[in-house]
Amino acid sequence: MQHVDVLIIGGGPAGISAAVWCKRLGVDCLLLEEQAQLGGQLFTIYNEIIDYPGIQAENGIEMQRKMVQHFIDMGCLYEVNTKVISIDERSKTVKVKQQETEKEISYTYLILATGSSQRKLGVPGEQQMIDRGEVYSASADGERLKGKRVALIGGGDRAFEGAHLLASQAKQVYLIHRSTHFKAREQYVEKVLSDPGVKVMTDTEVTAIHGKHHVTSIDLKSKNSECKNLSVDAVLIRLGIAPNVELIKEKVTTTQSGLIVINEVHQSSDPSIYAIGDACTTPLFSSISSSAGQGAIVAKYVSSLLKKS
Repeated sequence: MQHVDVLIIGGGPAGISAAVWCKRLGVDCLLLEEQAQLGGQLFTIYNEIIDYPGIQAENGIEMQRKMVQHFIDMGCLYEVNTKVISIDERSKTVKVKQQETEKEISYTYLILATGSSQRKLGVPGEQQMIDRGEVYSASADGERLKGKRVALIGGGDRAFEGAHLLASQAKQVYLIHRSTHFKAREQYVEKVLSDPGVKVMTDTEVTAIHGKHHVTSIDLKSKNSECKNLSVDAVLIRLGIAPNVELIKEKVTTTQSGLIVINEVHQSSDPSIYAIGDACTTPLFSSISSSAGQGAIVAKYVSSLLKKS
């Protein structure tokens, strides 16, 4: 069985940073990534990145190229297209699947940089819509949505910012939220509420998405249980993010929202398991910079433990 001192699961900015620091500190380390490329959420950033000291990038893809090139230049070991099937914290092993082949890898310390995914509605028709590729970015897909009826679901910054961006291009924008309280910043709310191109529907939930070849309508249910069908051409779900912790949530302490509880060195309730990036409880505000910093903290701490052992 293959053994490494440090096994990192997740190839986003946090995981890449941890691997780079492990390499610099001479720690035996391997990074596993389920997707075909490293980068994680960087692929979802369409705006210019100007707040990462020392690096400017036109968008997340350019940032990904720069980070991965640095990672490769450092000689970090990694495996992509590698899905982690299970984690056995007692034997300190993980089982992974690569195409049709399965294998086990043992570790001394495990760093979880599994990130997060967009929260789903969990209603009929949602997964079929996603499988058809009907997933849009308000900032990047304005032309694709021009003249269409668009529903945005959510009450946070992304929902309101998206509604504002699309109002000038879409035929009609519906912003649908399950309560009357919005989490979005006040300036976003004010812009949307005063925009005639956006119809805000509060105390309303989406109960189904319809369309065989493309989205045609959604079912709505109001707080007073009134149901109706609304014709739309596109649905953008903006319910925030959920940590990717399915494999570990029963093995370490997590918050009610699923985040892995960590201490100041990102150690979980299991002394051999650490968590960084969007899967753990800190920091209050996430960013590429903070994720990279967390990777450095864990790598340095684990390196000191390995030297003592």
